[in-house]
Amino acid sequence: MRITHEVVDHVARLSRLDLTDEERRLFLDQLNTILSYFAKLDTLDTEGVAPTAQALAGENVFRADIVTPSLPVEEALSMAPESRDGHFVVPAVFEPDDPERTR
Repeated sequence: MRITHEVVDHVARLSRLDLTDEERRLFLDQLNTILSYFAKLDTLDTEGVAPTAQALAGENVFRADIVTPSLPVEEALSMAPESRDGHFVVPAVFEPDDPERTR
């Protein structure tokens, strides 16, 4: 299968991208190169090879979900530049003229 300009245009439209003619040609070439690598993989004999989701055997590296003592809230807040009602106070990250939001 080869990627066509129509496919590139369709994907760009779905992605809400405005591509220049140069970008269209570049992506067309890149996508066709990627597909050619997959075509090479299709030539390999995989009979008898078990399907895998990972190239390497993995194991669960998560710790047990056990409640353990942690830093008391008062001590954590004592290190904060500003706190209020048991919470850290941080600078606002939204537009200051938004009447729905206050610090």
